[in-house]
Amino acid sequence: MIKESVRLDKFLADAGVGTRSEVKSYINKGRVFVDGEVKKDSSFKININHTEVKVDNKVIEYNQYVYYMLNKPAGVVSATNDNFSKTVVDLVEDSGKSNIFPVGRLDKDTEGLLLLTNDGELAHNLLSPKKHVGKVYYAKVKGVVTAHQIKSFEEGLQLEEDFITLPAKLKILEASDISQVEITIYEGKFHQIKRMFEAVGMEVIYLKRLSMGELTLDNRLAPGEYRRLTEQELNKIRR
Repeated sequence: MIKESVRLDKFLADAGVGTRSEVKSYINKGRVFVDGEVKKDSSFKININHTEVKVDNKVIEYNQYVYYMLNKPAGVVSATNDNFSKTVVDLVEDSGKSNIFPVGRLDKDTEGLLLLTNDGELAHNLLSPKKHVGKVYYAKVKGVVTAHQIKSFEEGLQLEEDFITLPAKLKILEASDISQVEITIYEGKFHQIKRMFEAVGMEVIYLKRLSMGELTLDNRLAPGEYRRLTEQELNKIRR
């Protein structure tokens, strides 16, 4: 549940005005007005439904939900907290991060696109197998990938006694001792892609998620970098 009363600096950060450090600078410089009065206290509590906040002369609308695209680096866990490792939430410094969570998970050693949000309904829609939201990965695999593996992925692979994967698309980018491929799956079982290749006698040595539905990783984001989603991107994933 979203609180009605929040700190002034969090309100501005969640509204996309800037990072927490940037909005604190605006507040300290007297650029922020609350109900017509200058406020220089970043911790001042405001009611998000009944308070007018301006930066300079612009009225700021509060965003109940926040959406971040992260290029997840290897070595970071897809969780909100962890006793031993850095989490993806730890990487997002300007989020008011106590509310956000990763949509799905990537293995600790897997890189690439990860969406973080506090919008539970959107997360459910993106993750539900019934919605058939495709997730595309780039992988390096030991051994030569051939049409045989493509056919096996298309037919579905039995990974557990009671679990057969949905049909998946396997595209060969380069077939060699270390093959390069793209895989599209429509579910997200634990270690699924690695286990799918194990089922056909091959080993994944590198894995990176490129897209989720119509949301594609911004190739300008280095591993560990993130940004808010654009309105256009939000409209695409809400469809």
